[in-house]
Amino acid sequence: MRIKSAEFVISNTDIYKCPKEDLPEYAFIGRSNVGKSSLINMLTNCKKLAKTSGKPGKTQLINHFIINENWFLVDLPGYGYAKVSKSKRKTFQKFIKDYFLKRKQLVCSFVLIDSRLEPQKIDLEFMEFLGENEIPFCIIFTKADKLNKNTLQKNIANYKKIILETWEEIPTYFITSATKNTGKDEVLDFIDNVNNSFQENIT
Repeated sequence: MRIKSAEFVISNTDIYKCPKEDLPEYAFIGRSNVGKSSLINMLTNCKKLAKTSGKPGKTQLINHFIINENWFLVDLPGYGYAKVSKSKRKTFQKFIKDYFLKRKQLVCSFVLIDSRLEPQKIDLEFMEFLGENEIPFCIIFTKADKLNKNTLQKNIANYKKIILETWEEIPTYFITSATKNTGKDEVLDFIDNVNNSFQENIT
């Protein structure tokens, strides 16, 4: 897929104010500081589409971007950031949960995982939440350029081992680097294939 246009549409914390169009929607979510904004900017060829910051917890709203005028990319707040107040964390949890459970246009979620880290409990718990509620998702391992190939493969193998303790199979996953464009074509091709299936199902 080639991204020809990417435009901001709306930000809010109320899923009922999200776009009403019956277009496929892809949500991007992960722990704070996982590299989500950089990844989104890399995928869309727009350096400033999603706000990047050295300060974790920058994204605090449901942000909708329309891509190629036929699908939505949704940038969601990061989870697990200790310096966000407890009241804000509760708010995030509620509207994030509402989004995943009630948003009918959502066709796939991308759970971003920092490839440099050991498997994190909060990531595993979030994927468990998606699985229990039958919400389709893929994993995106970010910041692959920060590791040598052997360490990267070792870290991903550790994740696979832990996931298979409770899952029957490994979800589809991608290895990415926002600085080197690694994984860009693979993620966009996956979205393109899902979009094509979505169109076939509604025609």
